[in-house]
Amino acid sequence: MHRFPAAVLGTLALTTAQIAAGCASGAAAPERAGRAGGRGAGDAETPVTTAEVVQKAMPVSINVIGTAEAYSNVAVHSQVTGELTSVKFKEGDDIRQGDVIFTLDFRPLEAALRQAEATLARDTAQADNATASAARYDDLQARGIAPLEQADQARTSAAALTATVAAERAAVENAKVQLRYATIFSPLTGRTGALMVHPGNLVRATDATPLVVINQVSPIFVSFGIPEEQLPDLKRYLAQGSIAVEAAAPGVATPSKGHITFIDNAVDPTTSQIKVKASFPNDDRQLWPGQFVNVTVTLKVDRRALVVPTSAVLDSTDGRYVYVLNADRTVEKRIVAVGREVEDNTVVQSGLAQGDIVITDGQDRLSAGSKVTVKSGPGHVSPPSAKANP
Repeated sequence: MHRFPAAVLGTLALTTAQIAAGCASGAAAPERAGRAGGRGAGDAETPVTTAEVVQKAMPVSINVIGTAEAYSNVAVHSQVTGELTSVKFKEGDDIRQGDVIFTLDFRPLEAALRQAEATLARDTAQADNATASAARYDDLQARGIAPLEQADQARTSAAALTATVAAERAAVENAKVQLRYATIFSPLTGRTGALMVHPGNLVRATDATPLVVINQVSPIFVSFGIPEEQLPDLKRYLAQGSIAVEAAAPGVATPSKGHITFIDNAVDPTTSQIKVKASFPNDDRQLWPGQFVNVTVTLKVDRRALVVPTSAVLDSTDGRYVYVLNADRTVEKRIVAVGREVEDNTVVQSGLAQGDIVITDGQDRLSAGSKVTVKSGPGHVSPPSAKANP
């Protein structure tokens, strides 16, 4: 038998031991990796955001689109024919009732008044003379000196001239009225629009074009329609007292506040809506005639409504549902019946209780029984702070 030197035998023994150790290490490594991989896949948690179901006061309201309308408007026309001599305002000015806004050339009207007054004076003198003559003829006829026919003619002449005087007095009054029409006053307090006729133009009482249109914008109306099926509720709550209304143009943060003042007497058959008007003080001029506004009619306030964020409510073929967080940080899918939405809140009628915690973000990665970690909201646990190394 061949014998190896002692040094060679020592080297071979060391190599065999290393190979055996390596094989044992290689066999254990996959086993540890398998166990680690299985634990990570089974315990994966989805990060979510949560909110609590709360009970609070929520309004029962109707949200529609409305149009602001002038509380009153007047198209100003001239009532006499003449040259427009002056305009006492600038376009877009606020004016008060009774302010002078236009003047016309009044000289022809003054002349007509003086002529009417002169005619009245002449006819008055003639009537006085005729009355005196009638009195003399009556006396002469009574004494048998003058015939009855002449006395009757004198009385008739006096009566005719008296009637003429009455007509002339009316003509004088009419001339005075026409002269007053040469100065045009504002019929209401409001804001002027664009000037349609400028000084120097001849205006006529029969002109179809107004001199200016004045809109009363404070207070102001907002007109809107509500569906006919909501009319009974509107009438019932209106019978209990005033109904509050809010109106705001798009992009306006603070809405104007008013109340309903008019409900039309018939439903429009073409739209199945009934016209409603609300009055607003509009002291800040936030609403403007012709402007489209978002209208909220608050019928009542539900003091015990269950509310969740609207983002928590999802849709499915089975209906609307939410994910509810359990104590073991798993979630369950719960079908709910929802009522109205107010801004970012949804009123829940059934399916939830006060204090339940619902998922508001991250639902797209969830299913019933999924385990979650709460990023923010109820159920979130902050990690303990790391201890300093000694």
